[in-house]
Amino acid sequence: MIRPPPFDATPLLRLAASARLAHLQRLDPVAAQARVLRGLLKRAAGTRFGRSHGFAEIQDVAGYQARVGLRRYEAFWQEWWQPAAPLLEDATWPGRMPYLALSSGTSAGRSKFIPVSREMVRANRAAGFDVLAWHLAAHPHSRVFGGLSFMLGGSTALPEVAPGTRQGDLSGIAAREIPAWLPRWSFPPTELALIEDWDRKLASLVAATPQQAIRVLTGTPSWLLMLLDQLAQRHGTPPLPGLELLVHGGTAWRPYRERIRPLLPAGCTTREVYPASEGFCAIADRGDGEGLRLNVDRGVFWEFVPVAELDGPAPTRHWVATIEPGVDYAVIVTSCAGLWGYVLGDTVRFLSRNPPRLLMTGRTAQDLSAFGEHLSGAEIEAALWSATAALDVTVLEFTMGPELVGAQGRHHWLVETAAAPNGAADKLAAALDARLAAGNDDYATHRQAGQLAPPLVTLLPAGSFTAWMRRTGRLGGQHKVPRVIADAARFGDASRALLEL
Repeated sequence: MIRPPPFDATPLLRLAASARLAHLQRLDPVAAQARVLRGLLKRAAGTRFGRSHGFAEIQDVAGYQARVGLRRYEAFWQEWWQPAAPLLEDATWPGRMPYLALSSGTSAGRSKFIPVSREMVRANRAAGFDVLAWHLAAHPHSRVFGGLSFMLGGSTALPEVAPGTRQGDLSGIAAREIPAWLPRWSFPPTELALIEDWDRKLASLVAATPQQAIRVLTGTPSWLLMLLDQLAQRHGTPPLPGLELLVHGGTAWRPYRERIRPLLPAGCTTREVYPASEGFCAIADRGDGEGLRLNVDRGVFWEFVPVAELDGPAPTRHWVATIEPGVDYAVIVTSCAGLWGYVLGDTVRFLSRNPPRLLMTGRTAQDLSAFGEHLSGAEIEAALWSATAALDVTVLEFTMGPELVGAQGRHHWLVETAAAPNGAADKLAAALDARLAAGNDDYATHRQAGQLAPPLVTLLPAGSFTAWMRRTGRLGGQHKVPRVIADAARFGDASRALLEL
């Protein structure tokens, strides 16, 4: 039986939130980030990585950038983590790493093992508190702690893969590490949180969810939609009548927004977050679509490299002191879990510098240039949303990638839709072709020269991607449908599997 909270803790939360927001209003982001970097360097100076890179001699941001180059996950793994994995001790962060988070691996098609230190656990927990603080600032009469907070995530069954080291989903790590007093305000209980099979877990959650008591719901949009839809089938709409706040992150909100909103009660607000296994980047401090505020004092030093320079010989490394609004940047992470100059794989664009507020624009690995067309993830998604809106086609999920057709290349779009008018696939292909050619000179040139054939669109019935994710063991938790599969062989495997369903 699910017990209600012992009392409404919102007044206590409101006091703490007021103090935190007052601090943030006074905070100088440049000074805060400089302090974070100094603290990280001092803490890790005695590690193997710190000694190798002369952390003890580094005095400032420029000195750090001169000594520590940019690295992607593969380089960190091969040089610093793999030799001792899964037991990481004093390698890139002092002490023994208590957790390895399995990332979703949507772009490369494989999971990554990201170290999560005790300090990172505390930093993520503090960022979660900031989400509630911003909510209370915008909705001072909210009673979010008058009921239960429902975190829809992966299993908390984290196997011990080395003495003192456990491995699993980041949301499972977060659930395992909540403060001792918080479970009375939290859902699901341990016996449900431990379930690993997603279908069985979802069915159990739907059966056990105390509808009236849920005040906050958190998760990835695709899995939130699945939960809310099944709750609505069981209980009617809205399925969670007491819900005040839905927190979403991990994937773009736009494909799910209009399908989730009718399932929310009147007055329920949504708030976007930008979490990653490598660090909690940003939180919406304003309304929907107005950008997310960079977390500048939560254990991570952030850098930003212009996307066009990322793979160049000497990319320019900006930080909050030098960023410019309107530029597409690749995100670089230096963290309290032992990541140093780590290329996260995400791209952002800043709306303002003080405070630094950003929009997520895509993934570096979701760019596509299999045939020299140089399309960004943002261009790909923008073309699809524009084309489908004009044709009255509702996209439920999609992925796309390159194919060879004789001597030519082409893009194949696999689009899941609930219903579409006759001839919609051909019309959508033509509309995508026109929009991409109008917005990207390289794409237009390759189309005109005949190196790129017209795109192909295949419409899939509702539920196709869920079935595919289930078949590949990637259902639920933090797993996401890859929007772009740039590797032709991987895309061929995925397209064949989807078309066979």
